[in-house]
Amino acid sequence: MPRLLSVNLAHPHSADYTSADFTGIDKRPADGLVAVTAPGPRGTAGSGVAGDKIGDLPHHGGDDQAVYAFAREDLDTWEKELGRELSNGVFGENLTTSGLDVNGASIGERWRIGESLVLEVTSARIPCRTFAGWLDEQGWVKRFTQAARPGAYLRVIEPGEIQSGDAIEVVSRPDHGVTVEFLFRAMTTESELLPRVLDAGDALNPFYAATVNRRLESRERATGHASPES
Repeated sequence: MPRLLSVNLAHPHSADYTSADFTGIDKRPADGLVAVTAPGPRGTAGSGVAGDKIGDLPHHGGDDQAVYAFAREDLDTWEKELGRELSNGVFGENLTTSGLDVNGASIGERWRIGESLVLEVTSARIPCRTFAGWLDEQGWVKRFTQAARPGAYLRVIEPGEIQSGDAIEVVSRPDHGVTVEFLFRAMTTESELLPRVLDAGDALNPFYAATVNRRLESRERATGHASPES
């Protein structure tokens, strides 16, 4: 049974690798029940996890990136590769999971955690300079991108309270084939996959959908040919 190993909350600090007043990427496990709700529109609202903080609101948080999940199995792989201990929350994830294929989750897939919380997968995490500065590993953005194990952003469908040890159940899974990993590769290293990303429909984070459409339109203008989906 997939499990929630920890719910992680920010310990905000200022840093020279972010232009925001502070960064909340340093997240650490919380004790007891933690409420999760839809925070509001992107740019004005932060995390959906009570007690969590986001410094860069224009690029992080909001309803379609309310929660970020990362698999403990992937942290373990990075521990071996980097030769250093990686605690739950160190990648800035709100939820550290066990036994759940986070990167293989389909966009629009829904998870029930605990008794009442239902989340929906919306997109993949794209690494930024704040992440690179926090990890302080040479060539981190490139290494993380090549690994294509980005973790998932989720929106809140039904609010609830969760805590470490809660069961995670996949309650629905679309069959369009656009997984978190597929989306990440399309957005980063394999742009030829971009047309298929739109198969995810309305479940896809609207910001990502707009980005995909812009890239496809730019490609069409550059080549003088209609994109495959038009």
